[in-house]
Amino acid sequence: MNNKTGILKRSWDFLKQPSAKYSLLTLLVVGFFSGIIFWGGFNTGMEATNRLEFCIGCHEMRDNVYQEYKKTIHYANRTGVRAICSDCHVPKDWTHKLIRKIQASQEIWGKLTGYVDTPEKFESHRMELATHEWARMKASDSRECRNCHSFDAMSGDIQKQTVYNKHMKARADGQTCIDCHKGIAHHLPKEYRDPDEE
Repeated sequence: MNNKTGILKRSWDFLKQPSAKYSLLTLLVVGFFSGIIFWGGFNTGMEATNRLEFCIGCHEMRDNVYQEYKKTIHYANRTGVRAICSDCHVPKDWTHKLIRKIQASQEIWGKLTGYVDTPEKFESHRMELATHEWARMKASDSRECRNCHSFDAMSGDIQKQTVYNKHMKARADGQTCIDCHKGIAHHLPKEYRDPDEE
């Protein structure tokens, strides 16, 4: 057995032994505060990845969908309320947020391999990317949209009557936001676009 393996074995054996030096209370208190520090650091890291600057840090976002988003009502509007990437693409509740972050970490592979690193490549994969996101939103009943938009909060007195009627019909039919609002913050894939828009 070489020296490095011996050190690892002794360290592991030490960690498995009950403590003779420290009381159980001391170990519990140290463990408790260590857990708080770990949790705080982990949560701070998760929140840092929700910032707009983080999202557009890679050129796939900055040069493609971010430029489209800046021309929408979610970026600039009469009320001054801005919905950033994480408002639409990351759930608020912790469990779903963690699941989404794990899923999103797979997107790093696309970044590392250059899967969509040019506008041309991005456009060639837009339908695939959009389809994945639409399916995710449909499966969650457009949960992130509903953080700001709710059928219950819609007013027939304020909203145009034709729009209000469409929303109430969608509600009655069990539809969700993404059923009608594809392309609300990003360009639709060419397969969905009106030929006159080309």
